[in-house]
Amino acid sequence: MNKILTLENVTLSYQTKTSETKAVSNLNFSVSEGEFVAMIGPSGCGKTSILSLIAGLIKPSSGKITMFGSEVIEPSKRTGYMLQKDHLFPWRNIENNVFLPLEIKKNKTEENLAYSKGLIEKYGLREFSKYYPKQLSGGMRQRVALIRTLSQKPDILLLDEPFSALDYQTRLSVCDDVYKIIKSEKKTAILVTHDISEAISLADTVLVLSKRPATILDSCEMDIDKSLTPLKRREHPAFSKWFEKLWKELNL
Repeated sequence: MNKILTLENVTLSYQTKTSETKAVSNLNFSVSEGEFVAMIGPSGCGKTSILSLIAGLIKPSSGKITMFGSEVIEPSKRTGYMLQKDHLFPWRNIENNVFLPLEIKKNKTEENLAYSKGLIEKYGLREFSKYYPKQLSGGMRQRVALIRTLSQKPDILLLDEPFSALDYQTRLSVCDDVYKIIKSEKKTAILVTHDISEAISLADTVLVLSKRPATILDSCEMDIDKSLTPLKRREHPAFSKWFEKLWKELNL
């Protein structure tokens, strides 16, 4: 498969006046086009920092990040970032929240508006397009947040624990929704999560990170039928095997 993202010997250190904290150390991995990668690791190990590095929001202290053949040195329109909370503006209706990135980037063309409206309709939100965020469930708000991210037509989606604010039942349902949308739009995705079950059910590959400074302990390719939804993957015979393996690796 075509490798579209590569991290080579990436290290990140945060400097203060009196000390240096190493967040990431000698990180090496690649992501293929259309692949869904999940990163799991202990709290505070640097998972979100890795997403920020890939997004070009911060620069590595050493090493190199390459995306589509070019070094990442600044934020790129080829990446879309979905955060833990939906951050929808309460005074804007759903349609106008989805349009927000186009306004910020002064890219509110008829073509882009039509594309965004098409996403709203395609993923079952047309009848809610004039509603305001407070009128929607948490799950629907996360769907809107994803569509807002997709409106920018990114090639790579960076997902920073996007389901963590939802209750368990809603989380399972929204995982299915988000997975279907990402696969339908043929996007490459990198997910950060604390939830081992979530990683197994969503990802093609799970990267296990060490305690800070983060480095890769293991890269596991999930041998679970990729045509299954995340919910159905949880019922697969291999699911418990992977859960046990990843649990042990995280708790060594």
